[in-house]
Amino acid sequence: MTGLPERAVAFNDVAVHTIDQIDALEIGAKAEQAVAPTISPKASLISTLFHSTFSIFEKRSSPSSSDKKESNSKNYAFTTAVKKVMTGGMIRRLQERFLGTSKADVLTSACDIWLLGVCYTASPVESTSSGNSISRLDAFWGDFSSKIWITYRKGFHAIGDSKCTSDVNWGCMIRSSQMLVAQALLFHYLGRSWRKPSQKPFDPEYIALLQLFGDSEECAYSLHNLLQAGRVYGLSCGSWVGPYAMCRTWESLVRASKANDDDAQGIAAFPMVLYVISGDEDGERGGAPVVYMDVAARLSFDYNLGKSDSAPILLLVPLVLGLDKVNPRYIPLLWETFTFPQSLGIMGGKPGASTYIVGVQDDKALYLDPHEVQTAVNIKADDENVTSTYHCSTVSSIPIDLIDPSLAIGFYCSDKDNFEDFCSRASDLADRSNGAPLFTVAKHSIDSFSSRLITAGHNNTENVADNLTWGNYSGPDAHGGEDDWQIV
Repeated sequence: MTGLPERAVAFNDVAVHTIDQIDALEIGAKAEQAVAPTISPKASLISTLFHSTFSIFEKRSSPSSSDKKESNSKNYAFTTAVKKVMTGGMIRRLQERFLGTSKADVLTSACDIWLLGVCYTASPVESTSSGNSISRLDAFWGDFSSKIWITYRKGFHAIGDSKCTSDVNWGCMIRSSQMLVAQALLFHYLGRSWRKPSQKPFDPEYIALLQLFGDSEECAYSLHNLLQAGRVYGLSCGSWVGPYAMCRTWESLVRASKANDDDAQGIAAFPMVLYVISGDEDGERGGAPVVYMDVAARLSFDYNLGKSDSAPILLLVPLVLGLDKVNPRYIPLLWETFTFPQSLGIMGGKPGASTYIVGVQDDKALYLDPHEVQTAVNIKADDENVTSTYHCSTVSSIPIDLIDPSLAIGFYCSDKDNFEDFCSRASDLADRSNGAPLFTVAKHSIDSFSSRLITAGHNNTENVADNLTWGNYSGPDAHGGEDDWQIV
């Protein structure tokens, strides 16, 4: 799949800085390690263009078995030399000229950068709780490089009965969705202020989380298991699906893992409610999707086996915001979702080239690119060479008005209070949308509200509505019937 026209940037060429306290950030001691990321940009389009060429030399067979070793050695040397040239400064300059890539136009302006609910400004330095000064660039880098980066892999065990051992050129939407869900789990287990450790030992929860996304059937949220769960939505080896199908696939996978009660790698199968906010079963209902607060309360109540209506919630909102491109009226609204403390970003990109958008600055969307091809690995607790393949050393951008109109937004709400804060922010955003919101918030779903009216025999809808608030939810019997929403 062709990569996006990228704007890849080395961090030591920019002067970017953060905002507020992120629970003291705890980056003071890590600042020195964060200042020197790798300089090579992730030129996805160019690397994809030449990937097949490299493969020719890597796969070329020798005429006889006696010459095989010598031939392979020559091929490897030649391929290495070509790759070195293609990733050198000359190619980077060509990319900047012909693809619009520029180191100067990303992160260098005075405009704020929003990264999953945290703002980074152009102020030169800030102080941590320990009294150490840290540049805003270091703070931003510590945050960005701690995000889980999941890419194309090759060389894993064949998927199901197929001979497929790589997802190169077709798996980018799946990888983008894995990144978004991985951030939700990271925030849940380690908190928003967690930063990638500079040295061993690593957090056991961090290693267990990475293992969930390994490339085998034994890993709960692997490519293999997502393809199995998403067959009804069109997922298969070599196929590409959209965000709506991907959200529903996660719904199916999480439901199955909960049913199996599989405590994978020491982490519960899925430690939160998954609530997909969309239209009808085919995703074709008109109007903006609606977040129903009573549905969230019921899902939380069921998740906690009737003991509480407060539970962490992962919200996925698949949207189609135009035909060939995003309708301009939605751009400011998409931009502002990154200011929500609950923000998990967007899985989307350009047609046929999904990415994971984690931030915005001015008119640019900043993203992690899954189109980098890496070899499948066995994730071990103390192997830094392996864990480093799950973190990105460059930031890439695309004009936000060029992203594909078919996308999905994610939000993580840690508890009931956090969910209610999200609903307040979302309602305010909808009120300022000039009649074209991304999604809306309502206290009561139509089905449950109607059922309650009939069951209670009330004509006064206002009094009934008052009894359906979150804190008064008392279980499934409060709704007189089932609807399409399920605890997954």
